[in-house]
Amino acid sequence: MRSELTLSEKPFEISKWEVWEAYERVKANKGAPGVDDVSLGEFEKDLKANLYKIWNRMSSGSYFPPPVKAVRIPKPQGGVRTLGVPNVGDRVAQTVVARRIEEKVEPIFHPDSYGYRPRRSALDAVAACRQRCWRYDWVVDLDVQAFFDSVDHDLMIKAVEANTDLPWVLLYVKRWLIAPMQQPDGSLQPRDRGTPQGSAVSPVLANLFLHYAFDTWMARTFPSVPFERYADDAMVHCASERQAHLVRQAIEDRMVEVGLRLHPDKTRIVYCKDTNRRGAHPDTSFTFLGYTFRPRGAKDRRGDVFTAFLPAVSKDALKRLSRTVRRWQIHRRSVTL
Repeated sequence: MRSELTLSEKPFEISKWEVWEAYERVKANKGAPGVDDVSLGEFEKDLKANLYKIWNRMSSGSYFPPPVKAVRIPKPQGGVRTLGVPNVGDRVAQTVVARRIEEKVEPIFHPDSYGYRPRRSALDAVAACRQRCWRYDWVVDLDVQAFFDSVDHDLMIKAVEANTDLPWVLLYVKRWLIAPMQQPDGSLQPRDRGTPQGSAVSPVLANLFLHYAFDTWMARTFPSVPFERYADDAMVHCASERQAHLVRQAIEDRMVEVGLRLHPDKTRIVYCKDTNRRGAHPDTSFTFLGYTFRPRGAKDRRGDVFTAFLPAVSKDALKRLSRTVRRWQIHRRSVTL
């Protein structure tokens, strides 16, 4: 059966099986409708025809992505984040390409890149950060300003070119990068930078861009300086305050070089203060992936109290969890009634 699914006389060799597996991943991830307002359930009413249309157009080179839908969601600490939500069918097409890119780049990615990768999680990144905060006294808390809106398309395409020999992968990445964003008023916003959050292909593209822009550059420039990166969130560990300032400035220059910018207020140098590290510094805490690291009271095996630099779930994360639990309770009551 599988051999029958892969037969094709199209210019690009994309199997129907790949499209089906991409659909299965989209189905598992669920997600909201795009600009066509077609839900996953509605898409599935004519599933065979819809998947065939995607396969036929992708394998013939005639697939052109529709605009993505601008959806604004509030940030925990104020402001809004704009997601670019693709149609269900476009998510399937993006997933076909994302899977092909992933199988090429996953083996080369840095071991301390944790975001959107198989068998890695935010908790793995937090655990690594916790251990390094015990060994290193200083942390550079990096905040890349508007990363997903600022990615340089030429550099992104160059990174993809270096990691695929499939013309159709590159062709469709180029088309997705410039697909316009439809605003709530119906107007179309052209895009010449960035890769929208919310798309199925953006996570691997973001990781690939930062693999070259940050990970491999750090490994070359500061081989003895460890870091954890989860998408565009990164923590860098330094042995001294002087080294932390040096590394911060070098990273800032590197970000400018690749078309990005560190947030001047949110990028900070933090001192990992505890019982054995008693120096004075204005910043002795940071939040990474929903966990706030700061000096906290702890007990050793004998019950003696001491101060350790430890993570705990942040107040913002607890508020979001409380809101989710309240929604569950309301849903349960409405179902019971």
